[in-house]
Amino acid sequence: MHDSLPAAYQGFYHDVSQTIEPARLITDPLRTLAFGTDASFYRLIPRIVVEAESEAEIQLLLEQAHRYQLPVTFRAAGTSLSGQAISDSILIRLGRGWQNHRIEQEGHLIHLQPGVIGAQANAWLAPFGRKIGPDPASINSCKIGGIAANNASGMCCGTAHNSYHTLAGMRLILADGTLLDSRSELGRDAFRQQQGPLLAALAQLARETAAQPELAERIRHKYRLKNTTGYSLNALLDFDDPIDILQHLMIGSEGTLGCITEVSYHTVPEPAHKASSLVLFPTVEVACQAVAAVKATPVSAVELMDRRALASVEDKPGMPPFIAQLGAEAAALLIEAGAETAALLQEQIEAITQALSPFEQLPSIAFTSDPEQYAQLWAIRKGLFPAVGAVRETGTTVIIEDVAFPVEHLAEGVRKLEALFVKYHYNEAIIFGHALEGNLHFVFTQDFSTSEEVSRYSGFMDEVAQLVAVEYGGSLKAEHGTGRNMAPYVELEWGSDAYRLMQRLKQLLDPAGLLNPGVIINDNPHAHLEDLKQLPAANELIDKCIECGFCEAVCPSAQLSITPRQRIVLWREIQHLQREGSDPQRLAQLQKDYQYFGIDSCAVDGLCSLRCPVGINTGELTLQLRQQRNQKHEGKAQWLADHFAGASRVTRTTLKVADTTHGLLGSQLMGKITGAARKLSGGAVQQWTPSMPTAAPALSRQPEYNRGLGNDAPRVVYLPSCASQVMGPARGESDSTPLTQKTIALLNKAGFYVVIPEQLSSLCCGQPFASKGMPAQANQKLDEWQQAMLKASDNGAYPIYCDTSPCVLRAKNGALDPRLQLFEPLAFIDQYLLPRLQIDPVDETIAVHITCSTQRLGHSALLTGLVKRCARRVFVPEEITCCGFAGDKGFSLPELNAAALGSLRQQLPGDCREGVSTSRTCEIGLSHHSGIPYHSVVYLLDRVSRPLAAEPSR
Repeated sequence: MHDSLPAAYQGFYHDVSQTIEPARLITDPLRTLAFGTDASFYRLIPRIVVEAESEAEIQLLLEQAHRYQLPVTFRAAGTSLSGQAISDSILIRLGRGWQNHRIEQEGHLIHLQPGVIGAQANAWLAPFGRKIGPDPASINSCKIGGIAANNASGMCCGTAHNSYHTLAGMRLILADGTLLDSRSELGRDAFRQQQGPLLAALAQLARETAAQPELAERIRHKYRLKNTTGYSLNALLDFDDPIDILQHLMIGSEGTLGCITEVSYHTVPEPAHKASSLVLFPTVEVACQAVAAVKATPVSAVELMDRRALASVEDKPGMPPFIAQLGAEAAALLIEAGAETAALLQEQIEAITQALSPFEQLPSIAFTSDPEQYAQLWAIRKGLFPAVGAVRETGTTVIIEDVAFPVEHLAEGVRKLEALFVKYHYNEAIIFGHALEGNLHFVFTQDFSTSEEVSRYSGFMDEVAQLVAVEYGGSLKAEHGTGRNMAPYVELEWGSDAYRLMQRLKQLLDPAGLLNPGVIINDNPHAHLEDLKQLPAANELIDKCIECGFCEAVCPSAQLSITPRQRIVLWREIQHLQREGSDPQRLAQLQKDYQYFGIDSCAVDGLCSLRCPVGINTGELTLQLRQQRNQKHEGKAQWLADHFAGASRVTRTTLKVADTTHGLLGSQLMGKITGAARKLSGGAVQQWTPSMPTAAPALSRQPEYNRGLGNDAPRVVYLPSCASQVMGPARGESDSTPLTQKTIALLNKAGFYVVIPEQLSSLCCGQPFASKGMPAQANQKLDEWQQAMLKASDNGAYPIYCDTSPCVLRAKNGALDPRLQLFEPLAFIDQYLLPRLQIDPVDETIAVHITCSTQRLGHSALLTGLVKRCARRVFVPEEITCCGFAGDKGFSLPELNAAALGSLRQQLPGDCREGVSTSRTCEIGLSHHSGIPYHSVVYLLDRVSRPLAAEPSR
C-alpha cells in the first residue's frame, strides 16, 4: 500500500522500515481509518500509522519526519474529545510495550509509562491506600500519556491534584530527538549541556513574564480556575529552574511540544470510608449558593445537575421516584465525603450538613455509605452523558463541552448557557459538572451534514466563547484540552500578550511546526468548523455509537486486529461508500479487509457493551454479518442441529484419536505436524496444543451417583454443557477426573440428589450455532434444551445446575422460561453448596480467570470470593478480560487467543501452579498460554471441602 503514497511519505517509509518492521508501519485504507479515529467530532485519516515500541524508535521517527518535513501526532488511547489525537500525516501509536510501572516510598510515588490505563495505575496503588491525582471520567479507558498531555482532571481532582500539581518528574523527547529525564541530576546535567540555549531562552521568557504584572496576574487568575486552554503558562511563574518549567509546559501541551515517555506522580490518599448524598434545591441559584458554602467544608466532590439533566435520567431503573415530580427550576448537588476513619467521615458529614442547613432544600437523599445505595447515586451522575447519546437522532453526534466560571458567577453562567440553548434550539441540552471548581459540562446533539447546521453550531460556540471567556473571565476548556475545538478561541480567552507568548513557546520547542500542527496554536479562525466527522446511519445495532473508545480496553482482539469502536467506524464507512458509489476501489478493499479484521477476528464476547455509555454490543453486528455470510451453510447447520448426539460422538472419537497420537508422538512432534497441516490447509486443520482435552466418557444416567442419599434429599438437575460432556482434562493433569464426574461428586458431597436429563448428548444451549450467525438453529437447540430442563426439573420444582457460565448467559439472553431456576456454577455454589460444606483452605496461590460470561452475569465477585475462601492467595491477572478462545476460535483462529493472553504467563507469580475458571473451552487456551493447568473452580472446591458436620443431637 505504501507505493501509492506521495514521494515524501515513501521516502520516510523506506528509511524508517530499515529499523521498524513493516508490520508496524501501517498504510492500508482499513487500518489508517480505524486507528486514526478518536473520540472527538473531527476526522482526519493518517497517511502512515506507526506502532512505536521504544524511545529510540520515537527519536528515529522524529529525525526522519524532520528530514522529510512531515507532521507527526502522538496517540495513546484516543479518548480525547477536542480533536487533539488525529492526523492526516503520520500518527504514532503506542505499541504493546509502554506499560511498565514502579512504585516507591510506600505508594507515595509512582512511575508510569504512557501506555498504562489510569484505572490500572490506581489498582496498583490500592494496597497502599493511594491513587494518582487525576481522575477523569474516562479513567477506565484513557492512558497516562493522554492524561498528562491533556492535564486531565475529574470529579474529585480539582486543581490541586491534576498532573501539573502532582508531577514528580518525567522522561520526554523534544522535537529534535533530545531526551530528558528530569528525575535524576545526571539526566538534568546531560540535558543542560545539550540544550543550553533552549533552557536560557525559557529562563528569559520566565523573567519577561514575571516583569509584566498585568500578564502575570492574568495567568494566576486563569489557573485559580480549572483551565486547559492553551499552554501551561503558569510554569513560567511557578518555577525558577528552566528544566522544571519545561516539564510542566509539557503537561497539557497535547503533543505539540514533545513526547512524554514516562511520568512520575506524587500520589494522593484514597479514603477508606466514603459517603454520598443527593441534595435537591428549588432553583439552580440556591444550589450554587450552597456550593459556595460547602466549599469551605472537608468535602471531596460536588456535582451539579440542572433540571434538564435530572429529567434525562428520571425514568431510568433505580432512580428515586420523587425526581420526576420536581419543579421546572429544580437543581441537584451530588455530594461526596471521604475520610480515613468512619469517625472522621461522620464529622465531615456533620460539617457539610451544617453548611447546607441555611439553604432551602427539597426532599433529598441523606448521606449513605451503603455500597449499593452509593452506587445508585453515582449512577445518576454517570448516566447523564449516555442519556443524551441514547436519544440522539441517527446521523447526529453528541458533543460534550467543558467550561469553567468563577464559582461566584456559577449560577449566572448556568442560566445564560440555558438561554443560549433556547436561542439556538438545542432543546435536548443538559448541564452538569464539578461545581466546586465552577466547571460545567454541557451536552447536546449536533448534525454536521448541512451548512445550515454547521452555521448554527458556529454561532452558538461564538456566543459561548464570549460568555465564558470574555464576560466572566472563565475557561473555555477546563479539563478536556484545547485541541482543534478551541484553538481558534485561545487568543480571545487569553488576550494577545499571552497568545504571543504561547506562539513563542511553540516556535522555541518546535521550530519546524511538525508536532501536532493545528492543535492549541492555530491561526485559522474556522479550524473548529473543518474536518468535521460524519456519523451516517449504518445499522440500528450501532447507530448510537459516539466513537468514544471506552470499549477498547476490554476487547481481546485489540492487539491482533481492531476494536469495537474501530469495527463501527469501518462499517459506517463501508455503508457510506455503498450509498455514495463514488469510490468503488476503496469500497472493495475495505470490504475485503473487513472480513478478517471486522468479522473473523471478533470474539463476540459482549464485554464492549459493559463499557459502552449507550450499551452497544458490537458483537451483535458481527453475528448479523456472519449470518449473512453463512446463509449458504444453513443446510449443514440444520443437519448438525438435528444430529447433535452423533456429532458429539464424532468429537469424542476425534479427541481419543488425537490423545492416542499425542501419547505416541509426544508434544513437540505432535505440535509440528498439526502446525504444518494447518499451514498447508490454509487454516482448515485446527491447531493442536499440549493443553488439548482428552475425551470424556459418556455420562450415564444410572442412580449409582446418588448412593447413600435418601428420597428426602434435596434434588438438583445437573446439566453439563456439550463441551463438558465430550472434553476431559488434558493429558498429564494431576486430576484426570472428567468435570461431569467431579461435579456430581461435589453435589453429592453437599447432600444433593443429582438428576440427569434424558437424551443428554443431544442437548445444547445453541451457543455454537449463535456464534456462527445461525440464529434459527441456535434457537431450535435452546428450545429443546429448555424443554428437557422443564421435564427433568418437574416444571421448575428443582434448581438446575449448569457447569459452564456461557451456556447460562446464552439461555438468559434467549428468553429463558420463567419457571426454570437456572444457575451457573458460582451462583449455585454460593446459594446452595457453601452452607453445606466445611472448607479448609490450601496454602497456595490460585490464578483466577473471570470469563466474559461471568462478567456479563455480574458474578465476578462471586468467583473471586469463592477462591479466596478456598486458598490463602488469589491472583487475578491485570488487563486480561476475555481470553479470546471464543468457543472454537482458539482452534480455528489461535492468534486471537494468543493476542488476548499475551501477557498472562509473565504475570503469574512463581508459586502459582493452578488456575480456575468456569468455561471448559476457555481453560484450554488459558492452560496453553499460562503454562499451568486451568480447570473449573469445582475441582478446587471439591479438593478443599468436606460435608459440614451435623450438629450433635441433644
